[in-house]
Amino acid sequence: MSVAFISAFGQLIIPPGYLITGQSETVTPSQTIITLVGEDVILPCHLEPPSDAVSEILEWGRPDLDPRFVHVWYEGQNHLVNQNPSYKGRTSLSTEKLKQGDLSLKLSGVKPSDNGRYRCYFPSQHKESIIELLVGSLSLPTISGININTSRVVLQCESAGWYPEPELLWLDSEGNLLSAGPTETLRGPDDLYTVSSRVTVEKRYRNSFTCRVQQKDMKQSRETHIHVSAAFSKIPVHVCT
Repeated sequence: MSVAFISAFGQLIIPPGYLITGQSETVTPSQTIITLVGEDVILPCHLEPPSDAVSEILEWGRPDLDPRFVHVWYEGQNHLVNQNPSYKGRTSLSTEKLKQGDLSLKLSGVKPSDNGRYRCYFPSQHKESIIELLVGSLSLPTISGININTSRVVLQCESAGWYPEPELLWLDSEGNLLSAGPTETLRGPDDLYTVSSRVTVEKRYRNSFTCRVQQKDMKQSRETHIHVSAAFSKIPVHVCT
């Protein structure tokens, strides 16, 4: 019968003979993985040189959480008694891949709260790998015209469902940054952000403007274009990039 290795305090206790003293060595180099909300993602971790890890102990964790355990494998089976509740039913390891020294973890239905640093720890060799997971969410902005008069129009741009918090920019037809009102930012109960901003422009022939919402860490942006002329209507032209 296997020795219990999760204490009442949520600590990983390695059975005698497993722990090797000294500094941890990396299993694979630390890296950053970028994904979007709702997708499935693989957090990579490999033994070099490859060796069968099925009968070994493997801990996937997040040091910033309590309990920190994302997924624990113990001598041929999953041991999820102390798994952090936010990951319940969303993590898995492949037995066939473990035989090849592939310790990668599959995380399903990614959420904004999954954003963070993950540690793949293989105690029998005292090796670890750090994976930085960046989780993003984005949407196309919409533009509407308000307070329209004969020569000017106030344009409002809004975009919901972003993560992490994005920035909103107004650009003219030549790509120059416009001076606009302050960006209003709201964070919903789902941790997603809604941003909005207004700008006042003149109605002129072939006068066009762009509302761009971007998230620099994710290197993602979405934008919408609108044409404003003397015959301006409230129907914007959308272009996604």
